[in-house]
Amino acid sequence: MLVYMALTREEVAKIAHLARLELTPEELDKYGHQLADILVYVDTLKKLDLTGVEPTAHVLSVTDRDRPDAITPGLDPDDIAKNAPEFRHGMVRVPRIMED
Repeated sequence: MLVYMALTREEVAKIAHLARLELTPEELDKYGHQLADILVYVDTLKKLDLTGVEPTAHVLSVTDRDRPDAITPGLDPDDIAKNAPEFRHGMVRVPRIMED
């Protein structure tokens, strides 16, 4: 079995950055060990004999695509305005999440 060495703090920091997570140095160490354990487990899964097993995207046979495609009433704009922190010109205003 291929055993992955612990990920470096820099590698974990890069993964955290890609996931838009801000981690403390302690969290980088903690999650680095957890990620390394996950990689070892994935390597174990790669060795399974899946001959004759059909690929699937979902473990259940019934998914949302099996429901009838019916038109239903939407949300009432007045109810949305009452629950939104800021509502202008028929739209909910939210904080900016993208950088310039």
